[in-house]
Amino acid sequence: MTRTPSFDVCAVGNAIVDVLAPCDSGFLEAQGLTAGSMQLVDAERSAALYAAMAAGVEASGGSAGNTVAGVGSFGGRAAYIGKVADDQLGGVFTHDIHAVGVHFTTPPLAGGATGVCMINVTPDGQRTMCTFLGAANQLRVEDIDADLIGASAIVYLEGYLFDPAPARAAFEAAAAAAHAAGRKVAITLSDSFVVHRWRAELLAFIEASTDIVLANEAELHALFETEDFDHAAAHLGRIVDVAAVTRGPKGSVVFGEGGAERVEVAAFPVDKVVDTTGAGDQYAAGFLLGLARGLSLEDAGKLGSLAAAEVIAHWGPRPMTSLEQLAKGAGLALGSGPD
Repeated sequence: MTRTPSFDVCAVGNAIVDVLAPCDSGFLEAQGLTAGSMQLVDAERSAALYAAMAAGVEASGGSAGNTVAGVGSFGGRAAYIGKVADDQLGGVFTHDIHAVGVHFTTPPLAGGATGVCMINVTPDGQRTMCTFLGAANQLRVEDIDADLIGASAIVYLEGYLFDPAPARAAFEAAAAAAHAAGRKVAITLSDSFVVHRWRAELLAFIEASTDIVLANEAELHALFETEDFDHAAAHLGRIVDVAAVTRGPKGSVVFGEGGAERVEVAAFPVDKVVDTTGAGDQYAAGFLLGLARGLSLEDAGKLGSLAAAEVIAHWGPRPMTSLEQLAKGAGLALGSGPD
């Protein structure tokens, strides 16, 4: 018999510290960057870009790390598996994730450097990211805590981990441990460029090992190589138990029961979009918390929309206001979580 989970969500991802700065399209062009993209860079390119960027802010990030921070802000129980180095930024990341109540005990890498993501944000809130993975891509199978995963209702896997081969092996080990314990496996596609690079592998993994998929519109189109949203969304809904596709200001579309159930969830209103960094991560936080606590697809989607609206209204990828209090103020159900 499957035991009662101790955690709502355990995420496995790239442990990254974000550096966010404003820019204009001219800066992106001068740096040879494609607006809205994410690309991997080496240490030298990362340092050069940092020197060229405008003054900004540093904040602990990483897609899945942002999501479990959001789960914690909702009052949920969350855990995280990711690799930082035994350096100053690694200490910052560890402090920040513990400060929001997330369980994080992955041993740091001795030597090397903690991963950094340079994020340049244009006036419309769009972010262009250059990531030096550093220690993050040194996550190994032996870092996967099967007991921790078995104690979590949902294990959430970050699609960016498909880039480094050792981390991909850890990713697969986490999914296997989750299913062995009778838990659900969720994946975020992370970025359309990741999907283009690993489309066949991602599809195979989704069909064989995934129960829940989260994606945005561009990632969905890349996965099925079509611009027909309804066709692609329906296809995704058929191959997993639950799928949620975010569409920016159009809200999100959620599928359940092998695609038989389709729910349209409106976006929460935002006075001004400041920075879209973390919007999908925070949607995932609310949505996964809702699923972990047995809420309906619609109610889970509403929690996701609420969290996304909070994060795009300020700089940085993590909540600055208690999502639990915002949900209560909006009359949204949070369900009951682990003791």
